[in-house]
Amino acid sequence: MNGSVEVRQFLLRYEGEGHGVRYGGVPTQRAGQEAPRISDDQVRRARLAVAHGAAGAEDCARLLDMLGLSPDESGRPPVQR
Repeated sequence: MNGSVEVRQFLLRYEGEGHGVRYGGVPTQRAGQEAPRISDDQVRRARLAVAHGAAGAEDCARLLDMLGLSPDESGRPPVQR
């Protein structure tokens, strides 16, 4: 029983060390690092997933807008800015 507690403490201490993760797998904020860019393919797949789960055209349009997946005036979705 005592061994499993030690293993758990070890995993909590070293899980994600150096990967922006701290105790329990909860991500920490990345200081000074730029967020990775979202590719056109990722946007396309996300749009398809939203369309597949939407109840109708109006629901789909609303969800795409809420998620930043609908194009703005410049033609690019907000998630890619």
